[in-house]
Amino acid sequence: MFASLSPWAAVLIVLVTVAAMEFVAWSSHKYVMHGFGWGWHRDHHEPHDKLLERNDLYALVGAAMSISMFAIGSPLVLGKSAWEPATWIGIGILIYGVIYTLIHDGLVHQRYFRWVPKRGYAKRLVQAHKLHHATIGKEGGVSFGFVLARDPAVLKRELREQRKAGVAVLREAVED
Repeated sequence: MFASLSPWAAVLIVLVTVAAMEFVAWSSHKYVMHGFGWGWHRDHHEPHDKLLERNDLYALVGAAMSISMFAIGSPLVLGKSAWEPATWIGIGILIYGVIYTLIHDGLVHQRYFRWVPKRGYAKRLVQAHKLHHATIGKEGGVSFGFVLARDPAVLKRELREQRKAGVAVLREAVED
């Protein structure tokens, strides 16, 4: 059918895909979710007590990307036209989705478990994402990524600058 990739090449494709997905997630979050896709994302930024959010539909978009790659890489689906690297890209997207779900939905928003980190990178992730939620509405904001978190002190400074420039409306807790 086609020459199989070496195990090292497959692992490399998966790792590069997982890393690239943070950029895909960052840019999708900043330009789609806080842009024309705000209708799906808005409820994620508003207090509620529902189990599911309209924002969860974006997980289906990620799943569709992964499934599409699996299909493109599958000889069962495309026969001799299958492109094997797509299978490994699909696995990378899937792994990023699991990481995202555990960090964003689990750790940050505590939808699956209750643990508030007191130190280290996990605390930084939570603080950075809480600062992302410090804005009211879709305008302005900081920290659009999910796995890579910048220094919270820098993010607070950027939020204050956005408020002064009239770009972002901040919740009271960040105003001081």
